[in-house]
Amino acid sequence: MSSNQKSYRTAFIFLTSLFFLWGFITVLVDSLIPRLKEVFTLTYFQAGLVQFAFFGAYFLLSIPAGFILSKIGYKKGIVLGLSTMAIGCLLFYPAASFRVFGIFMLAYFVLAGGMTILQVAANPYVAVLGPEEEASSRLNLSQAFNSLGTAIAPAIGAMFILSDKVKTKEEITALSGADKEAYFISEASAVQSPFLGIASFVILLAIIFVFVKLPKLMEKVPEGGYKKLMKKKSLVMGAIGIFVYVGAEVAIGSYLVSYFLDMNLFEVIKNNEFMRSISEGILGSDLTNIDNKAIVGAFVTFYWSGAMVGRFIGAYLTKIISPSKVLSAFAIGAVTLIVISMNTSGLVAMWSILAVGLFNSIMFPTIFTLAIDGLDDLKPQASGLLCTMIVGGAVIPPLYGLLTDNIGFKFAFILVLLCYGYIWYYGYSKRKLNIG
Repeated sequence: MSSNQKSYRTAFIFLTSLFFLWGFITVLVDSLIPRLKEVFTLTYFQAGLVQFAFFGAYFLLSIPAGFILSKIGYKKGIVLGLSTMAIGCLLFYPAASFRVFGIFMLAYFVLAGGMTILQVAANPYVAVLGPEEEASSRLNLSQAFNSLGTAIAPAIGAMFILSDKVKTKEEITALSGADKEAYFISEASAVQSPFLGIASFVILLAIIFVFVKLPKLMEKVPEGGYKKLMKKKSLVMGAIGIFVYVGAEVAIGSYLVSYFLDMNLFEVIKNNEFMRSISEGILGSDLTNIDNKAIVGAFVTFYWSGAMVGRFIGAYLTKIISPSKVLSAFAIGAVTLIVISMNTSGLVAMWSILAVGLFNSIMFPTIFTLAIDGLDDLKPQASGLLCTMIVGGAVIPPLYGLLTDNIGFKFAFILVLLCYGYIWYYGYSKRKLNIG
């Protein structure tokens, strides 16, 4: 093995740890949504604004992040991103103590700002750590570890954030002064402990990256890069693909707990021996004194772990089959499962929507690498544009929530179907129309 290959492998391992980290944190945020909805008595639309604050950072900061990286380099950029994430995690402490929704939104925004810098740096960096024809396979492998983080996060969220019962405003008002104070302290601790732990881990990782040697790649920044990129049809279509993919995936993930509660699936789980044993196994305790949100929330693990399994499979498939073909096939799979969930109830509706995670798996890395294919020195700036479109996670979930408030969960899935329909078209266009 050459020294270049060794340095590439070391860099790949360290960068993949970042993919795991931001996957874990992104989904842990979802666990807070049903809790915040009850604490602040929010509508589904207002609860969706949590994702607006989180993913809005990608829209506002991705292009500036690309500019910052071009000035300070990728290594310093990664340390900056991790440090910003740590500050965001620490802000959850005062947010939980004072129970102020605005501070929660600020914490989400700062946290996502750090993750934005990491995303803009890491995705194209992994793509160029080896032959271009294997870029999709390589990024799918890194994203598989991102999915490992997303698979673990729901169980952690269910155990630490959703497991105890949240009182309504009326119930809190009825408490005595001492009981009210004890309840507030308990509530704050349920949110603070996980995020303090994450902040400690992120700070440690930032210190490690100060000393890690990364190969110098993509250091040249062409003039007028963004103007040139806007003329690249494949990149523009890919950017729209990232927008609708992230929006659809986050919309489903954010509202799964509420969707399952709406179908009274907690009763089905409690009364089904097999399902009950799964929930108890994930939560690590009997369901008797566990809140209904945690009972159904435990199953969200399968949505994100499906994405993990799919990405390991996708890393292989995109090596032997055209990535655009794999993308189109997976989009059709997602559409089929959503239609099944829309037209059924009970466990069929539950497992079919959870299985969408399997087909989500390869979409982000495959769309990303198809979009930046052949862009050479323009890849860092292209990454900034593509990461900007992660803002789909800020736009589509509140729209889905608004539709749910008015027409219910089942019909609201039409919005998500349109998203996957476009992803199928992008894969088809790359394969059949050979857009460049």
